Amino acid sequence: MLRSLLLVPVLAIVAGGAWYAYPGTPLPAGTRIDSLRVYKSERRMDVYAGGGVVKTYWIALGQEPVGDKQYQGDMRTPEGRYTINDKNPNSGYHKNLGISYPNDADRKEARALGKSPGGDIKIHGLPNGRGYIGKLHRQSDWTWGCIAVTDEEVDELYEAVPIGTPIEIRP
Repeated sequence: MLRSLLLVPVLAIVAGGAWYAYPGTPLPAGTRIDSLRVYKSERRMDVYAGGGVVKTYWIALGQEPVGDKQYQGDMRTPEGRYTINDKNPNSGYHKNLGISYPNDADRKEARALGKSPGGDIKIHGLPNGRGYIGKLHRQSDWTWGCIAVTDEEVDELYEAVPIGTPIEIRP
């Protein structure tokens, strides 16, 4: 009986280690992404090439994930249609791809609240020096409104997503 009880946590540790270490399927070499779509409620980002989904990434969001971003500091991830407008290889979060938030509607909404819409919304990796966290970062929403992936995943996206690529962020 004691042996059986000890076996359960050992198997759980082995299974968890295998999940953590499993690298996932990389994008095919030379892939150029032509659009991205985020499903906030599912913590999922699909990337498209040639009209079809070529890969799905599991993501973390802003600390207040429900609802559209309304103003700077609300910890929400925006919803709407934007573009990738920048790439930074020297980010405080490994690398990042800039998202063109805020648009005119976002600015108008924030102004109606008497607030700044903010900006600086990115798809980024993990904080520098913390890449070892890997997939475990997905266990909670921890960003200030950005979309977080692992360092390996942001490396892949950085190479495959051109500036000007459309991104749609859905609830």
